[in-house]
Amino acid sequence: MAIIELKDLCKSFGKLVVLDGINLTIEKGESLAIIGASGTGKSVLLKHIIGLMAPDRGQVFFDGRDINQLPDDELVAVRRRIGMLFQSAALFDSMTVAENVGLGLKESRKYKPEQIRRIVQEKLDMVDLSDAGDKLPSELSGGMRKRVGLARAIANDPEVLLYDEPTTGLDPITADMINELIARLNERLSVTSLAVTHDMKSALYIANRVVMLHKGRVHFDGTPEELKKVDDGYVRQFMDSAAYEA
Repeated sequence: MAIIELKDLCKSFGKLVVLDGINLTIEKGESLAIIGASGTGKSVLLKHIIGLMAPDRGQVFFDGRDINQLPDDELVAVRRRIGMLFQSAALFDSMTVAENVGLGLKESRKYKPEQIRRIVQEKLDMVDLSDAGDKLPSELSGGMRKRVGLARAIANDPEVLLYDEPTTGLDPITADMINELIARLNERLSVTSLAVTHDMKSALYIANRVVMLHKGRVHFDGTPEELKKVDDGYVRQFMDSAAYEA
């Protein structure tokens, strides 16, 4: 059953066409990686899924409902079903790790302080940061900041997890650790996950389906094994990290 469906999604910025008729269906429980060169619209696609951008043409469905037709309160309810790890982790420097992770829980006004503390500790345990709750983001490494962002993304037990370039800016060892953590959480939490990345190693490790964007359209859609075998010049050069000129 589809949890997210994009139909003829189009978005331009001035004369620059970023998305040019994207059709994509994501089933519940899938782990999808969206790959492509910089500027191909990967992050723009994510922003449409969570309603931060409206399409010029086309529709975005979440659990069968067109999110661009929802009133504000119902759109907020949809967003609570989605967790997102931002590229920079997007932590508040003036807040402790625990305060960052529990921020959404606090703002929802659904939980008592002791409930928030318990949930925050549980999520920090999941990302291997059990003792980091009292630290400030400035005291953390890049990989630790990513893990705090991930703990915050899962704090509300979302059905869908979105990752925007989860390994960007990390050294190879730390990137491998983040990939392993993402794969572990996807399995443990039984969520639908969608990761935007240009890191092929990450895409092939965390996803059971890979979609490549090129020139605003879906250029490839298949399993990691199918991607490795595809005979396509653009795909091959992208995977080999070589420059490609259309």
